[in-house]
Amino acid sequence: MPMATPMPKDAEPGSRRARTRGRRARTLRAYAFGAAGLLLAGCASMPNSGEIRQVQGSQGVDSQVRVFGVPPADKAGAAEIVKGFLEAMTSDDPQLATARKYLTEEAAKSWKPGSAVTVLSAGLDRSQIRSERDPDGPRWKVTGTKLATVDERSAYQPETGGERYEEFLQLVQEDKQWRIATPPKSLVLSESDFQRIYMPVNKYYFAGGTLVADQVYVRQRTDPDSRMDPTTQTVQSLLAGPSRWLAPVVETSFPTGTELRTGTKSLSYDGQNTLRVPLNDKVDNVTQPQCQKMATQLLYTVQDLTASRLNRVELLRSDGKSSALCSVTDVNAAGIANRPRTPEYQYFVDDADRLVRMKLDIASEDQETKPEAVPGPLNAPPGFKAGSAAVTYDERRAAVVSEDGHGLYVVSLSGSGPMPPPVLTSKGTTKPTTLTAPSWDAAGDLWVADQDPQHSALWRVPGGTGTQEKVQVAGLDGRITSLRVSADGVRIALLVEKAGRTTLWVGRIERPDGKGDVSAVSVRELRSAAPQMADVTAMSWAPRGRLLVVGRESRGVVQARYMLADGSMVAASLPGATGLSAVAVSASEDESKPKPVVGYSKEDGIVWLPPGAQWRTVVAGGRAPVYPG
Repeated sequence: MPMATPMPKDAEPGSRRARTRGRRARTLRAYAFGAAGLLLAGCASMPNSGEIRQVQGSQGVDSQVRVFGVPPADKAGAAEIVKGFLEAMTSDDPQLATARKYLTEEAAKSWKPGSAVTVLSAGLDRSQIRSERDPDGPRWKVTGTKLATVDERSAYQPETGGERYEEFLQLVQEDKQWRIATPPKSLVLSESDFQRIYMPVNKYYFAGGTLVADQVYVRQRTDPDSRMDPTTQTVQSLLAGPSRWLAPVVETSFPTGTELRTGTKSLSYDGQNTLRVPLNDKVDNVTQPQCQKMATQLLYTVQDLTASRLNRVELLRSDGKSSALCSVTDVNAAGIANRPRTPEYQYFVDDADRLVRMKLDIASEDQETKPEAVPGPLNAPPGFKAGSAAVTYDERRAAVVSEDGHGLYVVSLSGSGPMPPPVLTSKGTTKPTTLTAPSWDAAGDLWVADQDPQHSALWRVPGGTGTQEKVQVAGLDGRITSLRVSADGVRIALLVEKAGRTTLWVGRIERPDGKGDVSAVSVRELRSAAPQMADVTAMSWAPRGRLLVVGRESRGVVQARYMLADGSMVAASLPGATGLSAVAVSASEDESKPKPVVGYSKEDGIVWLPPGAQWRTVVAGGRAPVYPG
């Protein structure tokens, strides 16, 4: 049975009471709880004292608890050996040394589960198979339901069909002790054990001139195979290349074959918060611009793994003696990375069906926030009735769907003049068989879906003014009811309705001028992004490639959660989501400064959740709030 040593919990974040202001912003009745922290808590250090208690192999997720396997007892029966081995696989033993003690000498030497992991929705079931064809000893069948796999590049691959896992463990006598001769090819963990042992990290690659987050999993402590610490595991994964899902649309600046210098097991920071990374001879002759892009990928990949701010990354030559290849500071890297610009306004449609905006200055809770009509032809007499909108990242143009949902218009947010003709129209007769809310990508292309049952389709308008193009969505099974393109322009989140149920999917956008053999823009390899939810009602992209999702689990209440885009786990939950409208939530993807989450409450209107504060009403009426994008 594994033994667990309890660790001290981090203190729960407090909440602040909303203050009154000139035009009083009410604290929502539905959101009476303090805001939850949005980041995963870090691991605490090992205490020097404390009670030691026994635990089962599969418990609730708790990264503060370290679990260690117990070696096999002398003359243990075959059933005890199987049970002990399966539990030892879930331990935090950095070299899986205890688990290997349950194997034969030959199997212990050859067993290399590596980074591959099979994740089960629950623990393993095991049963002995009695057969005269196994004269060497008993065989045990271990089974379970696959939730996901983690491949050799540490990428999480969800299983949506409930595939059955099955493996056979052959036991033999070795020195009069039962031992396992055929261990599983990979680690096999329950979902709770997986989330306790592994942590999600983002590594970064380029799509054009923009950095794209590629999420993978590394062990929270030393990897048993490579002996690398978490930071070094993450860097090694970055050097190995992008995940298979993202690889067709991104590229790395590192030359093929780039690895850490032989023998590197840990990477450290100096007193000036500089990370020095020793590399092999594949990089010795790269140009300075290429080297700086390499360093930028490393800086963004590693910056979330340290409690202190990472100010500089320096790449070292293979000989360890010459001067550094190059270095970048966090300021230099921001210019190279081409991250989303900081939005100046947040937008929504008011009670008069006008597109309006609000300044994003939340330095003081006492500040009164007043909406203003956007400039340009949208609000010129006699006035255009808007239903939903999207604003470009530079906030110079708006794409607006008319109040009846039939027409999509692209309008300048400066100057004057008449309303232009629509760039796209729907053949649907009434909502919700008309156009969805639109979305801009970082390249300036406009996306929208037509919900008309007879002509349902995903459309792209190049540059917002070009000829509309119908986009093929491979594997789509249902009708698109909402969409959001990520700021990096290579992923699209889709709400898909089928048989009265709405689910969330993320697809990869492939373009003819990018990697991949395609002749037109298409969406490929849809994967479920919220498998835990029975019904999803609203979603938005959030910082670091995550999703903010509103929905409910089976027989559950409506909740708002930050989720990882590969569908692997919940990063954090927002309290009091039962008051949110079915189609109204938005988060800014800008990472430079936290922005409030904005939503629509049927009871309270446009609501904000500023960082570290409570939900508050900012405008009593209105609908369809959005950030640029």
